[in-house]
Amino acid sequence: ARRCRLTPFKKLGATIRDHLTGILRHFDTGLSNGQVEAFNAQIQAAKARAKGYRTDANLIAISYLLCAKLRHLPRHPWLHAPHQT
Repeated sequence: ARRCRLTPFKKLGATIRDHLTGILRHFDTGLSNGQVEAFNAQIQAAKARAKGYRTDANLIAISYLLCAKLRHLPRHPWLHAPHQT
Protein backbone atom coordinates (compact mmCIF):
# COMPACT_ATOMS: atom_id res chain seq x y z
CA ALA A 1 0.00 0.00 0.00
CA ARG A 2 2.95 2.35 0.56
CA ARG A 3 3.92 2.22 -3.11
CA CYS A 4 0.35 2.55 -4.37
CA ARG A 5 -0.54 5.87 -5.97
CA LEU A 6 -4.16 5.80 -4.80
CA THR A 7 -4.65 7.98 -1.74
CA PRO A 8 -7.40 5.80 -0.17
CA PHE A 9 -5.09 2.77 -0.22
CA LYS A 10 -2.25 4.78 1.32
CA LYS A 11 -4.64 5.89 4.06
CA LEU A 12 -5.80 2.29 4.59
CA GLY A 13 -2.19 1.12 4.89
CA ALA A 14 -1.41 3.83 7.43
CA THR A 15 -4.49 2.95 9.48
CA ILE A 16 -3.58 -0.75 9.53
CA ARG A 17 0.01 0.09 10.45
CA ASP A 18 -1.13 2.38 13.30
CA HIS A 19 -3.51 -0.24 14.74
CA LEU A 20 -1.53 -3.39 13.94
CA THR A 21 -0.83 -4.39 17.54
CA GLY A 22 -4.53 -4.15 18.45
CA ILE A 23 -5.55 -6.09 15.34
CA LEU A 24 -3.09 -8.89 16.09
CA ARG A 25 -4.03 -8.91 19.78
CA HIS A 26 -7.64 -9.68 18.78
CA PHE A 27 -6.51 -12.92 17.16
CA ASP A 28 -4.45 -13.87 20.22
CA THR A 29 -7.16 -13.15 22.81
CA GLY A 30 -10.41 -13.44 20.84
CA LEU A 31 -11.68 -10.26 22.51
CA SER A 32 -13.63 -7.57 20.70
CA ASN A 33 -15.49 -4.39 21.57
CA GLY A 34 -18.85 -5.76 20.41
CA GLN A 35 -20.36 -5.86 23.89
CA VAL A 36 -19.29 -2.29 24.59
CA GLU A 37 -20.84 -1.16 21.30
CA ALA A 38 -24.10 -2.94 22.20
CA PHE A 39 -24.21 -1.18 25.59
CA ASN A 40 -23.54 2.14 23.90
CA ALA A 41 -26.42 1.54 21.46
CA GLN A 42 -28.78 0.80 24.37
CA ILE A 43 -27.71 3.96 26.20
CA GLN A 44 -28.11 6.10 23.07
CA ALA A 45 -31.61 4.64 22.52
CA ALA A 46 -32.54 5.44 26.13
CA LYS A 47 -31.32 9.02 25.68
CA ALA A 48 -33.40 9.38 22.52
CA ARG A 49 -36.54 7.97 24.19
CA ALA A 50 -36.22 10.29 27.17
CA LYS A 51 -35.20 13.35 25.13
CA GLY A 52 -32.58 14.11 27.76
CA TYR A 53 -32.11 13.49 31.46
CA ARG A 54 -32.19 16.16 34.13
CA THR A 55 -28.87 15.06 35.69
CA ASP A 56 -25.92 12.88 34.75
CA ALA A 57 -26.72 10.66 37.74
CA ASN A 58 -30.14 9.87 36.24
CA LEU A 59 -28.56 8.88 32.92
CA ILE A 60 -26.04 6.66 34.71
CA ALA A 61 -28.80 5.02 36.77
CA ILE A 62 -30.99 4.23 33.74
CA SER A 63 -27.91 2.95 31.88
CA TYR A 64 -27.19 0.48 34.67
CA LEU A 65 -30.81 -0.66 34.67
CA LEU A 66 -30.93 -1.17 30.91
CA CYS A 67 -27.54 -2.82 30.48
CA ALA A 68 -27.69 -5.09 33.54
CA LYS A 69 -30.46 -7.24 32.00
CA LEU A 70 -32.17 -7.71 35.34
CA ARG A 71 -34.85 -10.40 35.15
CA HIS A 72 -36.89 -9.58 38.26
CA LEU A 73 -38.08 -6.13 37.15
CA PRO A 74 -41.63 -5.73 35.78
CA ARG A 75 -41.81 -5.31 32.02
CA HIS A 76 -43.71 -2.00 32.26
CA PRO A 77 -43.31 -0.60 35.78
CA TRP A 78 -45.55 2.40 35.08
CA LEU A 79 -48.54 0.16 34.29
CA HIS A 80 -50.31 -0.95 37.44
CA ALA A 81 -51.96 -4.32 37.79
CA PRO A 82 -55.76 -4.10 37.97
CA HIS A 83 -57.21 -4.07 41.46
CA GLN A 84 -59.02 -7.19 42.48
CA THR A 85 -62.08 -6.93 44.71
